[in-house]
Amino acid sequence: MTEAAASQAHLAYLALEGLIVTLKLKPGSLVTERQLIELAGHGRTPVREAIQKLEWQGLIAVRPRAGLQITDIRPEDHAEVMATRRQLEPLAADLVARHAGEAHREQLVACAQTMTACSIRSDLEGFLAADKLFDEILEEACPNRFLTGALAPLQTHARRLWFARADNRHMDRSVDLHVKVIRAIRNGDGPAASAAMSDLLDALSG
Repeated sequence: MTEAAASQAHLAYLALEGLIVTLKLKPGSLVTERQLIELAGHGRTPVREAIQKLEWQGLIAVRPRAGLQITDIRPEDHAEVMATRRQLEPLAADLVARHAGEAHREQLVACAQTMTACSIRSDLEGFLAADKLFDEILEEACPNRFLTGALAPLQTHARRLWFARADNRHMDRSVDLHVKVIRAIRNGDGPAASAAMSDLLDALSG
């Protein structure tokens, strides 16, 4: 895949992931490829790439003779997702704090500023987009690709579960805790980044 094609596929993925996370594509609903092409605003090939990634992440299921289904949210999903994140994500934050380049640290600071602005505006969807960017920056900066590969689908599920019950108070608290993680990473303090990530995940688990 060329770089341009990969970029289009990623943009299609972000568009569809955002619709799933914010419940505009409702859990359990059936959709067609044509509908997703229209919703994503991209061509068939990048949307198919996006569908494959969302299927791998467990957000879309292919139903023979029925089409594509947005996966349901099960009662146990939140506890299972967060239990796994609590084991893995503090390690990722520690590694990023130790190994991130200056460009990634600057991107995270900009991400913190965006999150803060979303909190001021009470913009839940804007915050979720910034949170997705936060995860992607950490994924790029983390030297352990197996760790980030395991975390990526968990983080997307967590965003959908968070949005399903979030309000502005939850967002304000989450922004504050994200900023603490980012501050520790910017300072290159691995143990502080790990501890701040644990605090963030504990708050999200409640």
